[in-house]
Amino acid sequence: MTNENEELLPEELAPEESVYETDYTTGQDNIEFLGLDIHNPVFFASAALILSFAGSVLMFPDSAGGVLTGARDWTLQHFDWLFVIATNIVVLFCVFLGFSPLGKIRLGGEEARPDFGTLSWLSMLFSAGVGIGMVFYGAAEPTAYYTDWFGTPLDVAPRTPAAEKLAFSATIFHWGVTPWAVYAVIGLALAFFTFNKGLPLTIRSAFYPLLGERVWGWPGHIIDIIAVVATIFGLATSLGLGAKQAASGLDFLFGVGSGLTTQIILIGGITAMAIFSVVRGLDQGVRILSNVNVLIAIALLVFVIIAGPTLAIFKGYGVNALSYVTDSLRLSNWVGREDTEWFHGWTIFYWAWWISWSPFVGMFIARVSRGRTIREFLLAVMAVPVVVAVIWFTSFGATAIDQVKSGVGDLPSGVTDVSLVLFQMLENLPFAELSSFVAIVLLVVFFVTSSDSGSLVIDSITAGGKLHAPTPQRVFWATMEGLIAVVLLVGGGSAALTSLQAGAITAGLPFTLILLVCCLSLFRGLREELKAKGAAVTTP
Repeated sequence: MTNENEELLPEELAPEESVYETDYTTGQDNIEFLGLDIHNPVFFASAALILSFAGSVLMFPDSAGGVLTGARDWTLQHFDWLFVIATNIVVLFCVFLGFSPLGKIRLGGEEARPDFGTLSWLSMLFSAGVGIGMVFYGAAEPTAYYTDWFGTPLDVAPRTPAAEKLAFSATIFHWGVTPWAVYAVIGLALAFFTFNKGLPLTIRSAFYPLLGERVWGWPGHIIDIIAVVATIFGLATSLGLGAKQAASGLDFLFGVGSGLTTQIILIGGITAMAIFSVVRGLDQGVRILSNVNVLIAIALLVFVIIAGPTLAIFKGYGVNALSYVTDSLRLSNWVGREDTEWFHGWTIFYWAWWISWSPFVGMFIARVSRGRTIREFLLAVMAVPVVVAVIWFTSFGATAIDQVKSGVGDLPSGVTDVSLVLFQMLENLPFAELSSFVAIVLLVVFFVTSSDSGSLVIDSITAGGKLHAPTPQRVFWATMEGLIAVVLLVGGGSAALTSLQAGAITAGLPFTLILLVCCLSLFRGLREELKAKGAAVTTP
């Protein structure tokens, strides 16, 4: 076991020998190229696809937004059912694992112990998984649903008690069990096949029970390539959203303008900070930033609770948690919906966004979760974020909606720009400039954490499962994330948010099928493990 001041070494992350037929060692298909240690053809194919996309959008920005939107509309028209069914299956699968005897299996073997303390572990899960998005949508999403910005959930009448109830239950629905179940499946599969079976820490390893030795050939290459592309688009979407909100905050505080130029400068500067962090590695970079993130987030949360409608916020915790449970079934239904525009624009976007993030977050969770039992893993990864979502969205959303109902500030006139809602809300609380500045800092640090942890994950995939590829390789992928975020903003023009959403939805579609197959592969692997343990116990 390592301590929190040591970088995890490959030999500490997996058994000495794989228990499967293969004698595969990480990097056997790797080649050295310009000082890089890269897996062929995953690195070259992924880089070529991403660079081709970026070049096309930059050369034809006027038509790029239309192409992205067209791809999104086609995906929504034909496959909205797939996103809903897939995520529901994943949730049920995780619940089954948690309550079944399979939940007793320990990641890394019976003697393994956690590599990170519980607080650092949970902080890294939160920062990598949902940090930027929760800051961006914390006040904006409940307010948008309540005031009928882009429709209301289940077509309820806006600005009514029913609208307020559904505003919170729908928001928590989008940020609760479902996304974390998606992350948990990928994370569990990667952690189990790496730490318990001795396979490389890369997406293809999760499919060994189904593909066998073919996983090291083109079927595995395709899985890893799709994972890299989906991850890049998922991260770029989050980075783009973060840049838009940070630019709005800077304009609110200093009047510097929140247009495309400011957003691009922000992405460039924060990508540079992410590169610095990714060079420092997991323990000295990501872990420290994650802990800082959580402290700043707690400080801002406590301020909003005290300065906002405190009694209504505390009352809302229980009410909104109950509403989330009672409304989830209706919100999960995709048949005969009258709120199609809202359903596609919010729920399906979120499901695709979470799925496109799952290779990144899942692999990152796997990397930091050695030594946990499956039951402990699922409890932390699925239950703790729901509690955080209830507290966070109730605190910020109740404060913003209270201002709407009271006619205070700009929010009563309706949401005009979701990236401005947080600052419009803070403007009507004490110490507005200070709290807005803290919110911007929080966004920036989350921005950096997501980018550098994502770079480490993509680097591992494109290095054939290696955890310590050359530094220039990490720098390359951190740069690619910033580039794609800029490209999506440029290609989207005035409808940049739509462009970001379109990229995430389109990239998430192919990985949805991989996610479902991963559930089957993980179940087969865990069942084999449990049978082997039982045989070992009963053998005289």
